[in-house]
Amino acid sequence: MAGKDYRCLARDKETRCVAARPLSPDGSKVIPRDKAADLLYAVIRPGDRVTIEGNNQKQADFLARILAGLDPRRINGLHMVQSSIALPEHIAVFERGIGRDLDFAFSGPQVTELARIMNEGKVKIGAIHTYLELFGRYLVDLTPRVSLIAAELADARGNLFTGFNTEETPTIAEATAFKQGIVIAQVREITDALPRVDIPGDQVDFVIPCGSSPYIEPLFTRDPAKITEMQIFMAMLALKGIYLPYMVTSLNHGIGHGTAAIELLLPTYGEKLGLKGKACTHWVLNPHPTLIPAIEAGFVQSVHSFGSEPGMEDYVRARSDIFFTGSDGSMRSNRLLSHVAGLYAIDMFVGLTLQIDESGNSSTATATRIAGFGGAPNLGDNPGGRRHVSGAWLMAGREDSCSTRAVGGLPRGRKLVVQITPTQSEKKGIPVFVEKLDAENLFEQGFFSLPPIMLYGDVITHIVTEKGIAVLHRCPNLSTRQAAIRAVAGDTPVGRKQKKEETAKLRGEKIVFYPEDIGVNKEEAHHSLLAARSIADLVEISGGLYKPPARFLTD
Repeated sequence: MAGKDYRCLARDKETRCVAARPLSPDGSKVIPRDKAADLLYAVIRPGDRVTIEGNNQKQADFLARILAGLDPRRINGLHMVQSSIALPEHIAVFERGIGRDLDFAFSGPQVTELARIMNEGKVKIGAIHTYLELFGRYLVDLTPRVSLIAAELADARGNLFTGFNTEETPTIAEATAFKQGIVIAQVREITDALPRVDIPGDQVDFVIPCGSSPYIEPLFTRDPAKITEMQIFMAMLALKGIYLPYMVTSLNHGIGHGTAAIELLLPTYGEKLGLKGKACTHWVLNPHPTLIPAIEAGFVQSVHSFGSEPGMEDYVRARSDIFFTGSDGSMRSNRLLSHVAGLYAIDMFVGLTLQIDESGNSSTATATRIAGFGGAPNLGDNPGGRRHVSGAWLMAGREDSCSTRAVGGLPRGRKLVVQITPTQSEKKGIPVFVEKLDAENLFEQGFFSLPPIMLYGDVITHIVTEKGIAVLHRCPNLSTRQAAIRAVAGDTPVGRKQKKEETAKLRGEKIVFYPEDIGVNKEEAHHSLLAARSIADLVEISGGLYKPPARFLTD
């Protein structure tokens, strides 16, 4: 009796590659730019699971355009598994019927468009993941059949140099190549000698020199001039009410002007508080331009980055003691490894959100915006597997009586997970604190198999608003947590339920802090307190090494 055939995937890959080989003039892995669509037709089948590299920042933009331009009569029903929905072409894949199913993590620039096509039934979202979760599923049940990745340079053997923007390329390539999938890379050009090899050629099947570098989104660049005084005030509250008492050394900041304000206050307000040399020394963070003043002031000892940031290349190269760089001098980012570090090796995550309910559950999925979660559910998780200790981690654990009781009184640590947000959006006055999350409505309408919650209320330790700080992990039960949230929720449906006597009791128990309780004066919250008040200031402080993208430059 013939045995089971265990080489179906390998033979299928060979069949597809054989169909594509005539596209190379010399029979190598290099395919001319004008044959890119023919290559995709040769190796992709309807219904395939396809990954296109689209991080927070680095985009396989050339391949995205080619994929979105394919004939849906020939290629359709694809299951797209990708970190980010960032380009219009990512939406067009579903608009045109080329893609059908989607599993992703973040949708930044396409938040409203993704919500639109979801409501129109043009895409079926399996789940909104955290990055580490999605990468894990690449190795389990979402392994790509074909992956479209991006690098800077390649040689004729398919070795890739990713340079400043490695990000998730190694993860995608390995998951695909070692499961007999097909890996196609767009590169700027083919060269005889690479500065370093980031992806070995035996993991790459085809290379397309497209004549340009991959598009990089300056996602973490924030103009100090656009930071509001309310954001400065909340940053002051966070620094004095959280960073100071816990003396957090290792941390991550999420995207936004609120966290940028904290970074720019470190050399001024933070130094006044005595944080220098004691807190904020080790970061898992993209090279934020707004961290330049803190680096130059001697606050920062180390930064490992998920990805890059346009304009920071020369600065990072000149600060190799701070950043992780290769022998060629360029930064080596790695989204997977940074998220491992962010899960287990840092003591605090600080991020923003769109909605928080009265139990503290937080989500960035609303009726009109499907922003995704990015790394927040991972960076903002309190991992039960952590065993190394730090002062901040142990202090937070001692304050969490519920967690200690759950293990019979044994001492435990706890990660600090902070949501910093105004009670209402500053631009539109939309309440952040709501009685029911839009995420619940999306679940009830059948768009998701589970309400798309970014951070559950029981993992959040602090909520910071312009009203004050709610210390949630000190709450002995859910009703106390809800009362603490009401106390800082302001003029919102949640905040209007606040009871004065209840709030007074929580302030006495140090579960709620108002600004006057910790000596933070709102009158001091103005731009003169920031270490840099413009993009030009950041350039000057960097010694001219930071070269911001043109869109951030003013006459």
